[in-house]
Amino acid sequence: HTPELAGNEERPIKLLQDMSFFAGVPLDEVRRVARLDGDSLNYTLTALRFARKANAVSKVHGEVAREMWGHYEGICPIISITNAQNGTYWRDTQLAAAFKAKDDNALIARKKEMKKEFFKIVADQTGTLLDPEVLTIVWARRFAAYKRADLILRDFERFVKLVSDDTRPVQVIWAGKPYPKDFGAIDIFNSIITRTKNLKRCAVLTGYELELSAEMKKGSDLWLNTPRYPREASGTSGMTAAMNASVSVSIADGWIPEFAKDGENCFIIKHADVALPDAQKDDHEADNLLTVLEKTVVPMYYDQPKQFLKVVKAGMKDVEPEFESGRMAKEYYEQLYK
Repeated sequence: HTPELAGNEERPIKLLQDMSFFAGVPLDEVRRVARLDGDSLNYTLTALRFARKANAVSKVHGEVAREMWGHYEGICPIISITNAQNGTYWRDTQLAAAFKAKDDNALIARKKEMKKEFFKIVADQTGTLLDPEVLTIVWARRFAAYKRADLILRDFERFVKLVSDDTRPVQVIWAGKPYPKDFGAIDIFNSIITRTKNLKRCAVLTGYELELSAEMKKGSDLWLNTPRYPREASGTSGMTAAMNASVSVSIADGWIPEFAKDGENCFIIKHADVALPDAQKDDHEADNLLTVLEKTVVPMYYDQPKQFLKVVKAGMKDVEPEFESGRMAKEYYEQLYK
Protein backbone atom coordinates (compact mmCIF):
# COMPACT_ATOMS: atom_id res chain seq x y z
CA HIS A 1 0.00 0.00 0.00
CA THR A 2 2.59 2.53 1.04
CA PRO A 3 4.58 3.98 -1.88
CA GLU A 4 8.00 3.60 -0.27
CA LEU A 5 10.20 0.51 -0.15
CA ALA A 6 10.72 0.69 3.62
CA GLY A 7 6.98 0.28 4.12
CA ASN A 8 6.88 -3.03 2.23
CA GLU A 9 7.98 -5.85 4.51
CA GLU A 10 10.74 -8.27 3.57
CA ARG A 11 11.85 -11.26 5.66
CA PRO A 12 14.57 -13.96 5.39
CA ILE A 13 13.02 -17.10 3.92
CA LYS A 14 14.89 -19.32 6.41
CA LEU A 15 13.24 -17.44 9.30
CA LEU A 16 9.84 -17.75 7.62
CA GLN A 17 10.39 -21.48 7.11
CA ASP A 18 11.39 -21.94 10.77
CA MET A 19 8.13 -20.23 11.77
CA SER A 20 6.05 -22.50 9.47
CA PHE A 21 5.11 -19.58 7.23
CA PHE A 22 5.22 -21.81 4.14
CA ALA A 23 3.08 -24.58 5.70
CA GLY A 24 5.58 -27.30 4.85
CA VAL A 25 6.21 -26.31 1.23
CA PRO A 26 9.92 -26.99 0.49
CA LEU A 27 12.16 -23.93 0.08
CA ASP A 28 13.09 -24.88 -3.48
CA GLU A 29 9.40 -24.84 -4.38
CA VAL A 30 8.92 -21.51 -2.57
CA ARG A 31 11.80 -20.02 -4.55
CA ARG A 32 10.32 -21.31 -7.81
CA VAL A 33 6.72 -20.15 -7.38
CA ALA A 34 7.68 -16.80 -5.81
CA ARG A 35 10.46 -16.28 -8.39
CA LEU A 36 13.02 -15.55 -5.69
CA ASP A 37 16.64 -14.94 -6.62
CA GLY A 38 17.86 -14.12 -3.11
CA ASP A 39 17.31 -15.26 0.47
CA SER A 40 14.48 -12.86 1.36
CA LEU A 41 10.79 -12.78 0.56
CA ASN A 42 9.17 -9.40 -0.12
CA TYR A 43 5.50 -9.69 0.82
CA THR A 44 4.28 -7.05 -1.62
CA LEU A 45 6.24 -8.34 -4.58
CA THR A 46 5.11 -11.91 -3.89
CA ALA A 47 1.48 -10.81 -3.64
CA LEU A 48 1.80 -8.92 -6.94
CA ARG A 49 3.14 -12.08 -8.57
CA PHE A 50 0.37 -14.31 -7.19
CA ALA A 51 -2.55 -11.94 -7.85
CA ARG A 52 -4.63 -11.74 -11.02
CA LYS A 53 -4.97 -7.98 -10.61
CA ALA A 54 -3.97 -5.37 -8.01
CA ASN A 55 -5.18 -1.87 -7.32
CA ALA A 56 -3.69 1.37 -6.10
CA VAL A 57 -5.87 3.73 -4.05
CA SER A 58 -5.58 6.89 -6.15
CA LYS A 59 -4.44 7.76 -9.65
CA VAL A 60 -1.19 9.27 -8.38
CA HIS A 61 -0.63 6.18 -6.24
CA GLY A 62 -1.18 4.02 -9.31
CA GLU A 63 1.49 5.90 -11.25
CA VAL A 64 3.93 5.65 -8.35
CA ALA A 65 3.18 1.95 -7.75
CA ARG A 66 3.61 1.02 -11.42
CA GLU A 67 6.91 2.90 -11.53
CA MET A 68 8.01 1.25 -8.28
CA TRP A 69 7.06 -2.35 -9.09
CA GLY A 70 6.62 -2.46 -12.87
CA HIS A 71 10.19 -3.47 -13.68
CA TYR A 72 9.89 -6.72 -11.69
CA GLU A 73 9.21 -9.88 -13.65
CA GLY A 74 5.82 -11.57 -13.48
CA ILE A 75 3.73 -9.01 -11.60
CA CYS A 76 0.03 -8.54 -12.26
CA PRO A 77 -1.56 -5.38 -13.73
CA ILE A 78 -1.93 -2.51 -11.22
CA ILE A 79 -5.06 -0.39 -11.74
CA SER A 80 -6.30 2.60 -9.72
CA ILE A 81 -9.48 2.66 -7.63
CA THR A 82 -9.47 5.83 -5.57
CA ASN A 83 -10.46 5.55 -1.92
CA ALA A 84 -13.70 7.10 -0.70
CA GLN A 85 -15.66 7.70 2.49
CA ASN A 86 -19.16 6.86 3.70
CA GLY A 87 -21.19 10.06 3.61
CA THR A 88 -24.03 8.63 5.69
CA TYR A 89 -21.61 7.98 8.55
CA TRP A 90 -19.60 11.20 8.36
CA ARG A 91 -21.73 14.09 7.17
CA ASP A 92 -23.72 16.25 9.59
CA THR A 93 -27.40 15.82 8.73
CA GLN A 94 -28.48 19.39 9.55
CA LEU A 95 -25.62 20.85 7.54
CA ALA A 96 -26.40 18.55 4.61
CA ALA A 97 -30.08 19.56 4.74
CA ALA A 98 -29.18 23.26 4.63
CA PHE A 99 -26.83 22.65 1.70
CA LYS A 100 -29.46 20.65 -0.19
CA ALA A 101 -32.04 23.38 0.43
CA LYS A 102 -29.55 26.03 -0.80
CA ASP A 103 -30.12 27.90 2.47
CA ASP A 104 -26.83 29.74 2.99
CA ASN A 105 -27.91 31.34 6.27
CA ALA A 106 -28.84 27.96 7.75
CA LEU A 107 -25.57 26.45 6.51
CA ILE A 108 -23.50 29.25 8.08
CA ALA A 109 -25.46 29.02 11.33
CA ARG A 110 -25.06 25.24 11.58
CA LYS A 111 -21.33 25.46 10.85
CA LYS A 112 -20.96 27.96 13.68
CA GLU A 113 -22.87 25.65 16.02
CA MET A 114 -20.58 22.77 15.05
CA LYS A 115 -17.52 24.89 15.80
CA LYS A 116 -18.92 25.80 19.22
CA GLU A 117 -19.57 22.13 20.01
CA PHE A 118 -16.05 21.17 18.98
CA PHE A 119 -14.49 24.01 20.94
CA LYS A 120 -16.10 22.65 24.12
CA ILE A 121 -14.03 19.49 23.58
CA VAL A 122 -10.91 21.62 23.09
CA ALA A 123 -11.64 23.54 26.30
CA ASP A 124 -12.30 20.35 28.29
CA GLN A 125 -9.03 18.77 27.13
CA THR A 126 -6.67 21.73 27.13
CA GLY A 127 -8.30 24.68 28.89
CA THR A 128 -7.89 26.71 25.70
CA LEU A 129 -10.93 28.86 24.87
CA LEU A 130 -11.40 29.32 21.14
CA ASP A 131 -13.68 31.68 19.22
CA PRO A 132 -16.19 30.29 16.67
CA GLU A 133 -15.93 33.53 14.67
CA VAL A 134 -12.21 32.95 14.04
CA LEU A 135 -10.77 31.08 11.05
CA THR A 136 -9.86 27.63 12.37
CA ILE A 137 -7.29 25.28 10.84
CA VAL A 138 -7.14 21.61 11.83
CA TRP A 139 -4.38 19.07 11.15
CA ALA A 140 -5.58 15.64 12.29
CA ARG A 141 -4.74 12.12 11.08
CA ARG A 142 -2.30 9.30 11.77
CA PHE A 143 0.94 10.80 13.02
CA ALA A 144 3.59 9.62 10.57
CA ALA A 145 6.74 11.65 9.95
CA TYR A 146 6.12 11.95 6.17
CA LYS A 147 2.74 13.58 6.84
CA ARG A 148 4.61 16.55 8.37
CA ALA A 149 2.26 17.77 11.07
CA ASP A 150 4.79 20.45 11.96
CA LEU A 151 5.33 21.85 8.45
CA ILE A 152 3.29 24.96 9.29
CA LEU A 153 5.69 25.62 12.20
CA ARG A 154 8.87 25.48 10.11
CA ASP A 155 9.13 29.28 9.92
CA PHE A 156 8.05 29.67 13.53
CA GLU A 157 8.27 33.46 13.68
CA ARG A 158 5.97 33.73 10.68
CA PHE A 159 3.58 31.18 12.20
CA VAL A 160 3.42 33.10 15.49
CA LYS A 161 2.60 36.26 13.57
CA LEU A 162 -0.22 34.42 11.76
CA VAL A 163 -1.91 33.15 14.94
CA SER A 164 -1.27 36.35 16.94
CA ASP A 165 -2.89 38.77 14.51
CA ASP A 166 -5.85 40.28 16.38
CA THR A 167 -7.23 41.92 13.22
CA ARG A 168 -7.53 38.70 11.20
CA PRO A 169 -6.84 35.95 13.74
CA VAL A 170 -6.21 32.28 13.00
CA GLN A 171 -6.67 29.28 15.31
CA VAL A 172 -4.76 26.01 14.77
CA ILE A 173 -5.56 22.62 16.32
CA TRP A 174 -3.67 19.34 15.96
CA ALA A 175 -4.56 15.75 16.82
CA GLY A 176 -3.39 12.30 15.86
CA LYS A 177 -1.71 9.11 16.99
CA PRO A 178 1.87 8.04 16.32
CA TYR A 179 2.62 4.34 16.26
CA PRO A 180 3.94 3.30 19.72
CA LYS A 181 7.57 2.87 18.61
CA ASP A 182 7.67 5.51 15.86
CA PHE A 183 9.94 7.75 17.89
CA GLY A 184 10.36 10.28 15.09
CA ALA A 185 6.61 10.85 14.95
CA ILE A 186 6.36 10.89 18.76
CA ASP A 187 9.06 13.58 18.88
CA ILE A 188 7.13 15.69 16.36
CA PHE A 189 3.92 15.34 18.40
CA ASN A 190 5.70 16.36 21.61
CA SER A 191 7.52 19.25 19.93
CA ILE A 192 4.26 20.71 18.64
CA ILE A 193 2.90 20.72 22.20
CA THR A 194 6.07 22.34 23.54
CA ARG A 195 6.34 24.99 20.83
CA THR A 196 2.69 26.06 20.85
CA LYS A 197 1.79 25.78 24.54
CA ASN A 198 2.09 29.54 25.12
CA LEU A 199 0.06 30.50 22.04
CA LYS A 200 -3.53 31.20 23.05
CA ARG A 201 -4.98 30.24 19.65
CA CYS A 202 -3.30 26.83 19.39
CA ALA A 203 -4.22 23.45 20.87
CA VAL A 204 -3.09 19.82 20.61
CA LEU A 205 -5.66 17.11 21.37
CA THR A 206 -5.21 13.49 22.42
CA GLY A 207 -7.50 10.47 22.06
CA TYR A 208 -7.80 10.69 18.29
CA GLU A 209 -10.46 8.10 17.45
CA LEU A 210 -13.52 8.14 15.16
CA GLU A 211 -15.63 10.37 17.41
CA LEU A 212 -12.99 13.07 17.83
CA SER A 213 -12.13 12.83 14.13
CA ALA A 214 -15.75 13.57 13.22
CA GLU A 215 -15.93 16.53 15.62
CA MET A 216 -12.72 18.02 14.22
CA LYS A 217 -14.05 17.88 10.67
CA LYS A 218 -17.30 19.49 11.74
CA GLY A 219 -15.52 22.14 13.80
CA SER A 220 -12.82 23.23 11.35
CA ASP A 221 -12.91 25.81 8.56
CA LEU A 222 -9.73 24.53 6.91
CA TRP A 223 -8.44 20.96 6.76
CA LEU A 224 -4.65 21.00 6.47
CA ASN A 225 -2.92 18.17 4.58
CA THR A 226 0.86 18.34 4.22
CA PRO A 227 2.34 14.98 3.11
CA ARG A 228 5.71 14.83 1.43
CA TYR A 229 4.87 14.30 -2.27
CA PRO A 230 4.43 11.62 -3.65
CA ARG A 231 4.29 9.50 -0.49
CA GLU A 232 0.58 9.80 0.33
CA ALA A 233 -1.19 6.81 -1.22
CA SER A 234 -4.64 8.36 -0.93
CA GLY A 235 -5.58 10.14 2.28
CA THR A 236 -9.31 10.36 2.92
CA SER A 237 -9.76 12.76 5.84
CA GLY A 238 -10.14 15.70 3.47
CA MET A 239 -13.13 13.98 1.86
CA THR A 240 -15.07 13.80 5.12
CA ALA A 241 -13.95 17.31 6.01
CA ALA A 242 -15.44 18.60 2.74
CA MET A 243 -18.71 16.81 3.53
CA ASN A 244 -18.80 18.96 6.68
CA ALA A 245 -18.00 22.34 5.10
CA SER A 246 -14.27 22.29 5.86
CA VAL A 247 -12.04 23.36 2.98
CA SER A 248 -8.85 21.44 2.18
CA VAL A 249 -5.54 23.30 2.17
CA SER A 250 -3.35 20.60 0.73
CA ILE A 251 -0.31 19.36 -1.12
CA ALA A 252 -1.59 17.90 -4.42
CA ASP A 253 -0.95 14.28 -3.49
CA GLY A 254 -3.07 11.14 -3.10
CA TRP A 255 -6.72 11.73 -3.95
CA ILE A 256 -6.42 15.54 -4.05
CA PRO A 257 -5.40 15.98 -7.75
CA GLU A 258 -8.59 14.17 -8.80
CA PHE A 259 -10.72 16.58 -6.75
CA ALA A 260 -8.89 19.88 -6.68
CA LYS A 261 -9.89 23.09 -8.41
CA ASP A 262 -7.43 25.43 -6.75
CA GLY A 263 -9.15 28.49 -5.32
CA GLU A 264 -12.57 27.13 -6.26
CA ASN A 265 -13.16 24.08 -4.04
CA CYS A 266 -9.86 23.94 -2.10
CA PHE A 267 -6.48 25.65 -1.82
CA ILE A 268 -3.37 23.92 -3.15
CA ILE A 269 0.10 24.12 -1.61
CA LYS A 270 2.52 23.82 -4.51
CA HIS A 271 4.99 21.01 -3.87
CA ALA A 272 8.71 21.42 -4.44
CA ASP A 273 10.85 19.60 -6.99
CA VAL A 274 10.97 15.94 -5.90
CA ALA A 275 14.71 15.84 -6.69
CA LEU A 276 15.54 18.29 -3.90
CA PRO A 277 16.77 17.09 -0.49
CA ASP A 278 13.96 16.70 2.06
CA ALA A 279 15.04 19.73 4.11
CA GLN A 280 14.89 21.99 1.06
CA LYS A 281 11.50 20.56 0.07
CA ASP A 282 10.21 21.30 3.55
CA ASP A 283 11.53 24.87 3.39
CA HIS A 284 9.91 25.53 0.00
CA GLU A 285 6.59 23.94 0.90
CA ALA A 286 6.37 25.59 4.33
CA ASP A 287 6.87 28.93 2.59
CA ASN A 288 4.23 28.06 -0.01
CA LEU A 289 1.78 27.01 2.71
CA LEU A 290 2.15 30.18 4.74
CA THR A 291 1.96 32.31 1.59
CA VAL A 292 -1.32 30.63 0.57
CA LEU A 293 -2.73 31.32 4.03
CA GLU A 294 -1.44 34.90 4.33
CA LYS A 295 -2.16 36.08 0.79
CA THR A 296 -5.25 34.10 -0.21
CA VAL A 297 -7.16 32.18 2.45
CA VAL A 298 -7.12 34.52 5.45
CA PRO A 299 -8.02 37.64 3.41
CA MET A 300 -10.82 35.73 1.66
CA TYR A 301 -12.30 34.45 4.94
CA TYR A 302 -12.40 37.89 6.57
CA ASP A 303 -12.74 40.30 3.64
CA GLN A 304 -14.71 38.21 1.12
CA PRO A 305 -16.93 35.91 3.21
CA LYS A 306 -19.30 35.28 0.30
CA GLN A 307 -16.40 34.08 -1.85
CA PHE A 308 -15.15 31.84 0.95
CA LEU A 309 -18.65 30.37 1.32
CA LYS A 310 -18.65 29.73 -2.42
CA VAL A 311 -15.45 27.66 -2.02
CA VAL A 312 -16.98 25.78 0.92
CA LYS A 313 -20.09 24.89 -1.07
CA ALA A 314 -18.07 23.89 -4.14
CA GLY A 315 -16.11 21.46 -1.97
CA MET A 316 -19.33 19.98 -0.57
CA LYS A 317 -20.74 19.61 -4.06
CA ASP A 318 -17.63 18.12 -5.68
CA VAL A 319 -16.82 15.55 -2.99
CA GLU A 320 -20.02 13.58 -3.57
CA PRO A 321 -20.70 11.23 -5.27
CA GLU A 322 -17.18 10.96 -6.73
CA PHE A 323 -15.48 10.45 -3.36
CA GLU A 324 -18.36 8.72 -1.57
CA SER A 325 -18.01 5.01 -0.82
CA GLY A 326 -20.85 3.93 -3.13
CA ARG A 327 -18.73 4.84 -6.16
CA MET A 328 -15.73 3.06 -4.71
CA ALA A 329 -17.64 -0.15 -3.95
CA LYS A 330 -19.06 -0.19 -7.48
CA GLU A 331 -15.59 0.20 -9.00
CA TYR A 332 -14.17 -2.59 -6.85
CA TYR A 333 -16.93 -4.89 -8.04
CA GLU A 334 -16.80 -3.91 -11.70
CA GLN A 335 -13.05 -3.44 -12.16
CA LEU A 336 -11.46 -5.82 -9.66
CA TYR A 337 -13.71 -8.60 -8.36
CA LYS A 338 -16.11 -9.26 -11.24
